[in-house]
Parts: sequence; structure tokens; C-alpha cells
Amino acid sequence: MRHPRTLLTTALGLGLAAATLGAVPATAAPSVSHDTHDMHVSYNSYISYEKSKENAAANKAFFDAVKKSVAEKRAANPGALAVTVVYSAANAPTFRTQIARSTQIWNSSVTNVKLQEGSNPDFVYREGNDPRGSYASTDGHGSGYIFLDYRQNQQYNSTRVTSHETGHVLGLPDHYSGPCSELMSGGGPGTSCQNATPDQRERSRVNQLWQNGFVPAS
Repeated sequence: MRHPRTLLTTALGLGLAAATLGAVPATAAPSVSHDTHDMHVSYNSYISYEKSKENAAANKAFFDAVKKSVAEKRAANPGALAVTVVYSAANAPTFRTQIARSTQIWNSSVTNVKLQEGSNPDFVYREGNDPRGSYASTDGHGSGYIFLDYRQNQQYNSTRVTSHETGHVLGLPDHYSGPCSELMSGGGPGTSCQNATPDQRERSRVNQLWQNGFVPAS
């Protein structure tokens, strides 16, 4: 469900400064035609990009950028047993409810890392239109963001889309061959899948990645 807007041709920065986060105009989701052919074309384009090497590379770069930002902040408080990853939803007003639900789902699912909205964010949410759907990426300068596509969020369960993309923040890769019960199977199970909660394996993996609240910078 991802597509980087800018090819990752430059090295990631050492942190995510709020000043580098590009503003995206707050716009209401446009009306979307539900023509069967259009939906089929959109579904195929989402799946094609989801399975691409470009998408996999963007997800890894995104997680690397987030953990570098978090590692810098943790240097000031190295004894904490859990780490907080801060986000901003200011550039995705249409999806504030889904983002809040996704945050609640993840915070109740794992113990070694917490998501929290606030200033000086480690990543941001954005919204708009993109033919390849929603995705997690960086701008090539160390700033991480999750892009939420209007049409895809109308075809799929929107909270699942948001929760899936947020899974990349916490280090989980895509696994499109998985069942609906697996959050990171993404669009693989089809638009009828309503599950927005990570399974036990996914929860355990996130806790392992953020064990003792520490993720070393690459």
C-alpha cells in the first residue's frame, strides 16, 4: 500500500526535524466513482506496487529513518524501559479517526514501544490521491511519512490500511501471501478483509525489535 514520492537517491539524515516535513494542504476527500472497472484497475495497481522491490526498499528506508530519529531522542533518556514514537496527523485531517484507532490498536497490542501524537514528530501522516495507493516512505532527506490515499481507503477498510502502514513504523515488512488475520498481509486478502489488528506473531516481532525500549541507530 505504499509508493515513495521521491526515489531514495540520497542518504537518510540522522534525524527527522519537524522543519523538513513538507506541508500538504488539508483537503476533503473527493467523491469517488465506484465503477466496477475503475475499482478493478485500482486494485490491480495497488497489488502490483505492494509486491514491488521499490516498495520493499521504501519500507526499509522508512523504518531506518524513524529509528534514527528515536535513537537520537533516547540518548537524553537511555534508562527508559519503553520508547515513545511521536507522530503528527496535522497533514491528514480526513483520517484523524482512523489514525487514532490505529494508535490505540498498536498501543494495546505491544509493550516495548508506544505511539503518541505530539510536536517534534518522528514521522507524519499525509493524505491525497495516488494511483498506487497508500504507502510509507521518506523524502530522501531523513523525514519519514505515511501517505493515505483517498480511493484506496474507500475500497478497503480504512482503519486496516492505516494500521498496516503504521506497522512499518514499528519495523514490520509486508507479507501479502498471509491471511486476513495477519495485518501485514495488507491488500493480499482483498477488499472484504476487515481486520485491523496485528496477530500474535506480529506483536511478538515488534516487541522483539523494540526490546527494552531501545533500537540502535544504523
